[in-house]
Amino acid sequence: MLGSTLGFGSMAIFIRLASKTIPTWEVAFFRNLFGFAALLPLLAVPALRQPNPAKTFAANVHTHQLPRYLVRTAIGIVSMVCGFWAIAHLPLALAISLTYSSPIFVTIAAILMLGERVRARRWSAVALGFLGVLIIVQPWSHAFSMGSMVAVAAAVLSALVAIQIKQLSAIDKADTIVFWTYAMWVPMSLLPALFVWQTPHGITWLWLLATGLMGTAGQLLWTRALKLGDVSALTPISFMQLPLVTFAGWLLFDETVGANTLIGAAIILASTFYIAHREAVLARQSATRAPSEAKLPGE
Repeated sequence: MLGSTLGFGSMAIFIRLASKTIPTWEVAFFRNLFGFAALLPLLAVPALRQPNPAKTFAANVHTHQLPRYLVRTAIGIVSMVCGFWAIAHLPLALAISLTYSSPIFVTIAAILMLGERVRARRWSAVALGFLGVLIIVQPWSHAFSMGSMVAVAAAVLSALVAIQIKQLSAIDKADTIVFWTYAMWVPMSLLPALFVWQTPHGITWLWLLATGLMGTAGQLLWTRALKLGDVSALTPISFMQLPLVTFAGWLLFDETVGANTLIGAAIILASTFYIAHREAVLARQSATRAPSEAKLPGE
């Protein structure tokens, strides 16, 4: 999980560096292109061990849900661009703090879209998280900026994507979801990028390559960490991304962090941690009940 945190934190730093010379849509395109290039060999390795690699790979990524992937990736690409824009134009600590509010919106989306039941304690955590967002955004103050709402929009759209992934994963394997996500993201991000295209030069190519590699590495390590450990225990480690990007913002971009951002971020992190903890507890309880509920009376 620490490796995943460093990967995502580094990606944010490289996004900021690349965005100094090229538009956000173009950064998103190269993040997807280089990320897909790094991911394809990893997806192909299991197929190469089989007698018919091409047929095995095609079977591994086969799906009957392409229209749903189209919707999922369209929402995902807008969420990505909003998040990248926020990283490029807002203080890093502020942008990253607001992205941590995504689990709050996931909880609400799960109620509306999946019919999940949420009791008072998780509702309290959601309300607390909203309070943290308000403290950072300060809609009542002259310091309010519509730019901060772009970061909030990224978190909301990311929550919708999380729900869609949960729905897709009920039918498709993880490799299928990852493959079609990137396969659609690359052309989806290229088309708008062409209208604002500025050919990268010099060290910008390095920042773009690092953005793709670090993003993919962060995703793979995150998935691996969740397989090995409890989400409620791993979530606090992911919060290390915030001090990492805060330090980078101060060191590389001469940024300072206001008290409102620190207080709001602390509240959001506490809310997110509690939501993750409750979901892990409920998942364990459900897994414990399942075997006994499956038995016939008297067994």
